[in-house]
Amino acid sequence: MGILSRASYVVRSKVNALLNRAEDPSETLDYSYEQMRDELQDVKQGIADLTTQKKRLEIQKRRLEENVEKHNDQAREAVRQDRDDLARQALEKKQAKMSQIEELETQIADLQNTQDNLVEKKNELQNRIEEFRTKKETMKARYEAAEASSRVSEAMTGVGDEMEDVSRAIERAEERTDEMEARAEAMDELVDTGAFDDALSDKDSIDRELESGRTASEVDAELETLKAEVDGQSQSGGSGDRDEADADAELDDVESDVDVDVSDAEVEAELEELKDDEQ
Repeated sequence: MGILSRASYVVRSKVNALLNRAEDPSETLDYSYEQMRDELQDVKQGIADLTTQKKRLEIQKRRLEENVEKHNDQAREAVRQDRDDLARQALEKKQAKMSQIEELETQIADLQNTQDNLVEKKNELQNRIEEFRTKKETMKARYEAAEASSRVSEAMTGVGDEMEDVSRAIERAEERTDEMEARAEAMDELVDTGAFDDALSDKDSIDRELESGRTASEVDAELETLKAEVDGQSQSGGSGDRDEADADAELDDVESDVDVDVSDAEVEAELEELKDDEQ
């Protein structure tokens, strides 16, 4: 097989495959039915034209028959008038008309036979068309039912073109969702590690650690203070001698820390303030 033959074969096979995919059996059946109806209409038109032609010949035949009678009358009248010459002419014309009538009868008979054959074929074609119409409707119903069943099966199994597109869309949505969830988790992790703070502040990780330690120490100190206040309030119901002893001890501590230049009056004033605080 030559190159051109192979190319032609490939092209025909491709075109045939495209036509098979594009062909709709319902449309094909409807088109075939319309073609048969057109053929039937052509046959009917042919019969009508043939019948018209036959009628024209029959009319012409009747006119010739009338002329034959007329020539008979002319021949009789010529004989009565002893005009044999005129009678001969009338009879000659009569014979010519009789010959034409015979030819017309032959043509009419042929047209009649043709008409009868066409009518028979027309009836046969009409019967075939009716049978084809019934079969066409049955085939269309079967095809539509099979097509609907196929679509349902494809939808249930997910192998159809539309369902395949839907499946791909779902897969893309799931991938996109997973990506967004992973991105959100990554952002949260970066926030927890302070990665974004680095971009907004000049503090490094050591500064943040030290600051965190100081904050914790301050919290611990404040907690101890609160505990001491709570313990002091719970013990506020003791004797006055104990309070005075505590005050004296605190006064001694203060005096030991006070500079030697401090006056006795200042010491006494500070002592009085401490006593008032304790009360």
